[in-house]
Amino acid sequence: MPFTIASLVSFEEDIKKSRFQAFAIPVENEQQAKDFLEAYRDPSTTHQCWAWKIGHQVRFNDDGEPSGAAGRPILATIEGNELTNVLVLVNRWYGGIKLGTGGLVRAYGGCAGQCLLLAEKIELIEKKKVQFSCQFNEWAIFQYELNQLQIDYQEDYTPDGVQVSALFQLDQIQPFALKIQDVTRGREQLKIIEEATDD
Repeated sequence: MPFTIASLVSFEEDIKKSRFQAFAIPVENEQQAKDFLEAYRDPSTTHQCWAWKIGHQVRFNDDGEPSGAAGRPILATIEGNELTNVLVLVNRWYGGIKLGTGGLVRAYGGCAGQCLLLAEKIELIEKKKVQFSCQFNEWAIFQYELNQLQIDYQEDYTPDGVQVSALFQLDQIQPFALKIQDVTRGREQLKIIEEATDD
């Protein structure tokens, strides 16, 4: 059963006069990971090392530390906690004492691990992308339902009505498909787009 974390957490510690600060955040795709790293860019740090895992995709960055001494230990911590859809960023402000490769591995991995211990682990719920169409006078009903279910959706207005794309949890698809058939009197169907899987 894959797990992710519920929300952003941070942890800070000093190791031999260097200050380490870790952030862990749930991410659903590579763009979210990039946006987070951009938002947390900090020119005052000596190194900003990170790793993320989304499904089977992994990326990590040593940001100038010796190869394998920072990004890989952070990634190992994510995988060791059996997490996915998570990004961990560890900032370091150098304090003048060299830690050596082994010391860096322990510092980055340890700081990332302490940070993840603070996070609430939640089961990763698989979502599927769906699409449906409706007429203008039906859209208010569907919009209300989508908001009640707290579903992310995008609507596009066409000359014939409204085209909607949304991300549904698997257990929400069938009841909503029935609702669409009911409201449109069988005219419209819910289509599942086979791309948004978290395998």
